[in-house]
Formats: sequence, structure tokens, C-alpha cells
Amino acid sequence: MTAIPAAQYLRMSTEHQQYSTENQARRIQEYAELHGFTVIRTYSDPAKSGLWLKSRPSLRELLRDVTQGGTDYKAILVYDVSRWGRFQDTDEAAHYEFLCKSAGIPVHYCAETFANDGSLPSSIMKALKRVMAGEYSRELGVRVLAGKKRLTELGFWQGGPPGLGYRRMLVSADRKPKQLLGTGERKSIATDRVILVPGPQNEIELVREIFCMFTVKGMSLKGIARDLNRRKVPTVKNANWTHSVVRTLVTHPKYVGCVVFNQTTCRLGSPSVARPRKEWVICPGAHQGIVDPATFTKAQEILARLTARKSNEQLLDELRSLLKVKGKLSANLIDSTPGMACARTLWQRFGSVHKAFELIGYDWLEERRRESNPQDPEELRSILGREGALSARIIDASSRGILSQRLIRRFGTLVRAYQLIGYDWAANLMRARRWRKSQP
Repeated sequence: MTAIPAAQYLRMSTEHQQYSTENQARRIQEYAELHGFTVIRTYSDPAKSGLWLKSRPSLRELLRDVTQGGTDYKAILVYDVSRWGRFQDTDEAAHYEFLCKSAGIPVHYCAETFANDGSLPSSIMKALKRVMAGEYSRELGVRVLAGKKRLTELGFWQGGPPGLGYRRMLVSADRKPKQLLGTGERKSIATDRVILVPGPQNEIELVREIFCMFTVKGMSLKGIARDLNRRKVPTVKNANWTHSVVRTLVTHPKYVGCVVFNQTTCRLGSPSVARPRKEWVICPGAHQGIVDPATFTKAQEILARLTARKSNEQLLDELRSLLKVKGKLSANLIDSTPGMACARTLWQRFGSVHKAFELIGYDWLEERRRESNPQDPEELRSILGREGALSARIIDASSRGILSQRLIRRFGTLVRAYQLIGYDWAANLMRARRWRKSQP
């Protein structure tokens, strides 16, 4: 009997070593031999979260290949339901599987106890497994959050760059120093911890100078940023100083020796949201401060007087006035405008800068599309004329410099871009499917 050609999809999260891609591939191979498949193509997403599609390039490639037609495999083999994804909306996982099924390429879950044959028992089990896969991520997030809070209370740093004036020190569980961690380096032993230690003296002096400029000399945050840029003083990321960067520095409690956690949350892929101060976890005296407490307290008092007196409606009125003058809005434009509250203030008040834009009726997405390359539609027509069809893969493979992601940012979806040039992608997809079914 001729073996059925199949593709395998592998995914491993960093916290799931038992789901290593080698183990998955071995189990899939056993399933293939038992059920008459031969694996001819592999899509692999190593160390990728299963929460959302955007972070899984190989799964996106698989779905593109399947929906465009012309694939040389007739089935997709996956280790189990959780490897397909831990989507919080189970309908999302079902949707991606349906795309494959409707293209005539069914998905097989090799390590599950049920056959994915569409029967009532298997459908119930599959739906239950999808819920369990998503719930596992939610419960894991709760446990991780609780653990990070506890470690913060013990004075350990919970991730992120240390910032100007500090460096990260790797220590053992009993706080014995091991080594300084460079940019991008992480601890490798689970019981090790990270604390902050003072950095180079020139950075420490710069931090103290900024606090002095703000609390003693009475300079504004934007004035400080302009002065530092004029003197060509680099930030930690070698970028320009802005109102928001300076504000973040003079408000961060780490400069008086405090470790702070849970200021924001973006659990399960949701947008970052500021948390109320009462929910912050703060550990005083966790490390050596480089600014005296009296200076830090004075800086907070000055900032409170600057922004607390403005209501939300006043902040929105300022945005409307700036939009009327400039014709557009952005975080950088806000930070560079004298007298305006900084973008960080809008984020704290409204949850995000874009939310503030929406409250005054400003379509920031439309503005971004207008500012993109106006030649994109013409380039699309040119690719269509040369290739006879359009897809993300065809567009990205073209030599004209146009990218599918750029079109998505400008028009929202590729389908909308296709519609603008009169390309009927649905009809083309149906033709491809009919052609594939007609092949022996």
C-alpha cells in the first residue's frame, strides 16, 4: 500500500522539556508507520508559546501553504491538542484546524486516545482537551505571578533591563554573588536569583545629576531631555532622551533601593495595563540605593503637583489642540511639545496612548496607513500581473521590496489590500482547490 504523504507540526514551549521536538517527532513517526503515513515536510516552532498565532511563524506558514493549495502532503500530524495551541479562545484553535480540513488536509493528533474522525465522542474529547490546554496556561500564569510576588518580597529582581546606574548580579539562593549578567544573559539554574548592584560610577553620577536638575535647579522633564540631547549624553539604549524617559527615571523606586513588581500586567498576551498602586509589590532595602530618599521624595512631590491638577478632560483637550495644530498625533510628538503632559501620563490615566487617541476620535491606524508607501497598491498589481496570483508567500518572495506585513499594517488585512486592486482571492482559492482535487 502506498504511504500517504503528510506534514508534521512540532512546537515546544521553554517550560515543557517533556514536549521536546525530538520526542514529538519520534511519537509522530511511530503513529505514521502504524497508520500508513510518511512524513515529507516538517514545520517547527521551538521555544514558542502556544497562546497566540502571531509568535508562531511555522504554524502561520503551514496555514498559508494549506489555504493557498498545491501542497504535496495530504495530512498534518501533530503530537497532541496542546501542541496545536493553548489558545484562550477554543474557537480559535478550531478555526485553524477547520482551515486545514476544508482544504482537504485533515489534522491527526498522534498521542491522543481518540481519533480525530469527526464522531461525537471524539468531538467532545477534542473540545474538552482544547479547554484544558487553555486552562493550563491560565493556571500556570497564576502560579508564576504568585511566585514572582513572593520573590519580590524577598528583594530579588524579577526581570527586565536594570536601567541607568545599575547592573544585574547573579546570586545563589542564599545571596552569594556569582557573576554580573550582561545584556540578554539569563540565569541557567532554577534556584539562582538576580539582584541589582550599582553600575559604573559615571552612570551613577548622571542619575544623581538628573535628580538634581529636577529637584534643585527646577528644570522641567522636557528641559532635562533637551539638555542631555544637546550634550549628546546617551541613554542606556543609545537613543535620544525624551520626556517619558526622564520621567521614568525620576519616578522609579529602584533608585532608593526598592524592588517593585506588578506595576503593569499583560497576562496571556493581553495589552499592557497599569495596575493600581495598592496592588504593587514593593520591597524596601532590597539593594543599595544611589539617590538619597529625601531627594527622591521631593521629586515625587513635584511630579504630583505637575499632573494631578489636570483632569482627564483637560488632558484630552490638550490632545485635541495638538491634533488641530499638527494634524496628527504620536507619543514622540506629545513628548516633544512644551507644556503638554507626557505620553506616559496618558498611559497611566487612560490605559494606553492609543486609548486616549480613540477617546478624542483620532484614527491613529488610518494615519499610519496614510504614511506608508503610496506605491504599495501599484506594486501589488505588478506582482499579480507577473505571478497570476497573490499570497503572503508570493508577495514576500517578490523582488520589488514590498512585504506582506507592511500591507497588513497599512490596510489592516491582506484581503482588504487585495480588494483595493480588484483581486478576487476567494475565487482564486476555489480554483486552486478544484485543481488539486482533479489531480490523480
